[in-house]
Amino acid sequence: MKKTLFTLIALSFVLLVKAQSDSSKDVTIDQPDFQKPNDSQIFTSVEHVPEYPGGLNEFGRYLGRSIVYPKSAIDHHIQGRVIISFIVERDGSLSDIKVVHSVSPDIDNESLRVMRNSPKWKPGTQNGRTVRVAYSVPISFSLSGK
Repeated sequence: MKKTLFTLIALSFVLLVKAQSDSSKDVTIDQPDFQKPNDSQIFTSVEHVPEYPGGLNEFGRYLGRSIVYPKSAIDHHIQGRVIISFIVERDGSLSDIKVVHSVSPDIDNESLRVMRNSPKWKPGTQNGRTVRVAYSVPISFSLSGK
């Protein structure tokens, strides 16, 4: 009796395991694929962030060579940090350049001028594809030493 009961339990266990393994072959589970970004999607966080040609130090040199401190801001001792936001496009060009933190109209306009004249950046990438990335940079204007 014990032998028969053990055999039935063992057989039931084997059939149960076999049924589960067979059913897993028949069931397809929908797993989300990596979403392919569309051309208009704007990312705020990516695997590889956009980069100014030559890196951050070169960007600082570009700003130092390009910015002309507005005379009216010098005359009125206006200084501060402008924050500019923009989109680095898939081709590295900059679009939708705007001031998100203002100092003064003259300083803001100079910051916008310099960013509009920026060379193309190395674009950001996500899942091995170049994508549009929202980016912000602070630009400081200081009169120390003037």
